[in-house]
Amino acid sequence: MTTDSDREAFQHETGVSRETMSRMDHYAELLQKWNPAINLVSRTTLDAIWRRHFTDSAQVFNLAAPKGGLWADLGSGAGFPGLVVAILAAEMAPGLSVVLLESDARKAAFLATASREAGVKVRISTDRIEAEPALGAHYVSARALAPLPELLAYAERHLAPDGTAYFSKGKGWMGEIADARRNWRFEANAHPSKTEENAAILEVRGVARA
Repeated sequence: MTTDSDREAFQHETGVSRETMSRMDHYAELLQKWNPAINLVSRTTLDAIWRRHFTDSAQVFNLAAPKGGLWADLGSGAGFPGLVVAILAAEMAPGLSVVLLESDARKAAFLATASREAGVKVRISTDRIEAEPALGAHYVSARALAPLPELLAYAERHLAPDGTAYFSKGKGWMGEIADARRNWRFEANAHPSKTEENAAILEVRGVARA
């Protein structure tokens, strides 16, 4: 699938306006510009930004269907899914606030530039996730950050009591759930990924230490 058709598929999947697509175009251009210097994403995925990164992130937003509240994205890196969530929310959930936690100063600088040029408001924290004051977030997300047991520790710290976490996981997600249940109690629903075979988005609630 070509980049142009990937872009069209993203617009069809999300149903967003041309204004939002323009924001995403700015984002894509900045990724291409900054990536050689700070390795935001694997070079092999640069030609598949729209599907591999943007549509992959958008499916998390669509699954959560937020109306408002606080969304905390852990280890945001290049902004997946957090900055994509913020761009989509600007049109579809304007009451949603987004905080991006990224301790790498260069990646945080990229996120600040990308959010500014895309015209969306986010808060960017360079504190380590375990040092950030508890956020009480309604939604927590993470992609390619850490094994599930570690993510649950972060979720326990930053999720509101009735909040939901969305963790994007590869083909080993079932093993991660089994491993996590040794020390944690939680509810988990696995939603098949639309962009990666055998991958899943884990929808997690009720996190507590066993």
